[in-house]
Amino acid sequence: MHHLAHSLIALAIQSVIALASGDWWTGAAAGASYFWGREYAQAEYRNIEHHYGGRRANMPFWGGLEARAWTLKGITDFVYPTAAVIAAALIAKHTHP
Repeated sequence: MHHLAHSLIALAIQSVIALASGDWWTGAAAGASYFWGREYAQAEYRNIEHHYGGRRANMPFWGGLEARAWTLKGITDFVYPTAAVIAAALIAKHTHP
């Protein structure tokens, strides 16, 4: 259910930006980026807690990119909203060229 909610939030962000700027792709970037950043931050915190003694200073700057920091839920939490905003931008492009 949260994947649907995340997708709807991303679409709302996209819509606000697109209606203000006239560019659905800029809106898509904004909607997707919100969830990319959110999930990246959660991966960092997870990695710090499990592999770096609970201290940010112990983790290298690329720690959020380590595969062990990511879970399937974390990945799908940004993939689904990203797919939703890309689909919306493609639909908008083909219906209003």
